[in-house]
Amino acid sequence: FGNTTTTFCLILDSIAIKHDDDADSTPTVTTTTTSSFIPLGPPICQYHQVLIPTSQSGPPRQEVSVEDLTPTLIQLLQQSGMQQGTITIISRHTTTAITINERETRLAQDMAQFLLELAPPDERSTSSLQRQSGKRYYHNDIDQRPDGQEEAQRCRDNGWDIDSPDILEAWRAQEPINAHSHLLSMLLGSSESIPVVNGTMVIGQWQSVLLVDLDGP
Repeated sequence: FGNTTTTFCLILDSIAIKHDDDADSTPTVTTTTTSSFIPLGPPICQYHQVLIPTSQSGPPRQEVSVEDLTPTLIQLLQQSGMQQGTITIISRHTTTAITINERETRLAQDMAQFLLELAPPDERSTSSLQRQSGKRYYHNDIDQRPDGQEEAQRCRDNGWDIDSPDILEAWRAQEPINAHSHLLSMLLGSSESIPVVNGTMVIGQWQSVLLVDLDGP
């Protein structure tokens, strides 16, 4: 370490899945760069907000799907010029997860089957493929939500005037039956931090950085 060392932090925020209803399947990137001085040198932190296109067409089906973020990360690393540092990837969706594993089509099918056996969808789910008769989650009792003043205020803070009966019913109508997706997201985790050495992510030969959509695609 020394004053000639530049410290980098590259943060990727994969905030959304874009359904591939149009011809453009390119990730949409918004970038913010901040810098300040510390004894080790002037650090640079670049924040990229990325809209990830799904590789599967059609409307959401409440299924498990896997998207490979690695090509996008490599491109952003090259553009940033980072040589030594860390890249942190976070998803701000409560029903998606970030993980590192092999990107292989049949393994992705195994992942979906394993996860849905681990936390089967509610019998009220719109997906008929894996829903389990007799399986019910409290989160999916939409008619009883919001449960308490704190949750009601959270709805108001997010733009839903639930004090109006019509808007309350509209909010409930758009809420998916997806408690199992939230639980699986907790198990997989929402972020990964990866060392960068000589401009390259330090991951294994067969490893990829994956976005797992647990309530889509």
